[in-house]
Amino acid sequence: MNAVLEKHYISVADYLVTEELADFKSEYYAGEVFAMAGGTINHNQIIVNLCIILGIAFKKRDFRVFAENVKLHIPAWDTFTYPDVLIIKEPPQYWNNRRDIISNAVAIIEVLSDSTKEYDRSGKFDIYRAVPDLQDYILISQDKVQIEHFSKQSPKQWLLTEYNQLSEVLTIAQLGNSLTLADIYDKVDL
Repeated sequence: MNAVLEKHYISVADYLVTEELADFKSEYYAGEVFAMAGGTINHNQIIVNLCIILGIAFKKRDFRVFAENVKLHIPAWDTFTYPDVLIIKEPPQYWNNRRDIISNAVAIIEVLSDSTKEYDRSGKFDIYRAVPDLQDYILISQDKVQIEHFSKQSPKQWLLTEYNQLSEVLTIAQLGNSLTLADIYDKVDL
């Protein structure tokens, strides 16, 4: 006889209270909570590189960059996530006046890990596409030079551009910025 595991659903309010007290981060999806795994040195190095590059690029411009610790709320899916890198256009749109949760991402970057890469490519991308302002979704491999850039062409059309050479340049047109893959992967042990 197969045992059936019963799902335990919690409210958004209970999730947020638990999240504030927890020693680890977790994401919330339609009543379920999923603990997040820790990152590797490569994972962290890519995020740091992106924040440095983008932070300098957006200096004195109306974009802001956040890394890992700011929650994104997606109301259409009743979901809260922690994107690896999140870019917003000013001003921040805070969810319920909470300064740790925003809802106006224009670009999201996820650094892929073995345990989450399939979810980041499919399930999470389904969820992120419901963010009205989102124009760019970028997936970066931490094990090899490989970037998948989805750019919104129209409400139901996304264009995929793939990069796999350090000499290539990732262009985020709506932000008016280009990033060299050599800079993104600087100090990453491939």
